[in-house]
Amino acid sequence: MTGQVLPYDVHGEGPGRALVLHNWFGDRTSFSPLRAHLDGSVGTYAFVDCRGYGDALDHAGAYTMEEVAADALAVADDLGWDSFSVIGHSMGGKAAQLMLLDAPDRVRSIVGISPVSAAGFPLDGETWELFAGAADEPASRRAIIDNTTGGRYDDAWLSALVDRSVTRSSATAFRAYLDSWSRTDFHERVRDNPTPVLLVVGAHDPALGTEAMEATWLRWYPNARLEVLKDAGHYAPEETPQALAEAIEAFLGA
Repeated sequence: MTGQVLPYDVHGEGPGRALVLHNWFGDRTSFSPLRAHLDGSVGTYAFVDCRGYGDALDHAGAYTMEEVAADALAVADDLGWDSFSVIGHSMGGKAAQLMLLDAPDRVRSIVGISPVSAAGFPLDGETWELFAGAADEPASRRAIIDNTTGGRYDDAWLSALVDRSVTRSSATAFRAYLDSWSRTDFHERVRDNPTPVLLVVGAHDPALGTEAMEATWLRWYPNARLEVLKDAGHYAPEETPQALAEAIEAFLGA
């Protein structure tokens, strides 16, 4: 698949290069709190909008993880990067693995922030209806965010995430990505992959926390390790940006 160079911006100018892929509910601006804590002399981070999100809101596409991976590799080409790490939040973590499969000589390592595994994320009937309906129902988006952060945040915080999600993603893309990140399974292709992987999860994330990582990523990547952020749920870049930045920089700088 040939990718498109999508809107992106770069933070820092350090030697550690990383492409950064956002989650289902947020465009690249969801990393703004994290960026404030990243040392630009240590790393160079390229934050990319997926098709249908942010500054790529009007970009047509198939809205699949394969397409996200191809587009992100096109951004790496645009930057002139021959090798780099990939940081993926939630669905971005699934796309990061396809980048690894597509360009194994270029992807040096992966940082998965509450990442979806290569096997996807099975949803039962009722939960599937909630997630699928969230494309057109802001209240459903709010319920999902509230649940995956442990019910710890007030109306203002939840409303801010929902409002950004609604205004900075197209409902068509949002709905289509769900099929791709939740239902496609390519875990046999990544089994025993030796690439270094850091998994960073929140202690208050009931969906993609320690248990999910132990059942998936940690089984398939022999050089994966897990770090748990005690004060985060599913949205560590916004909940605990400083702790996440420290974990990322320690890993990329190792």
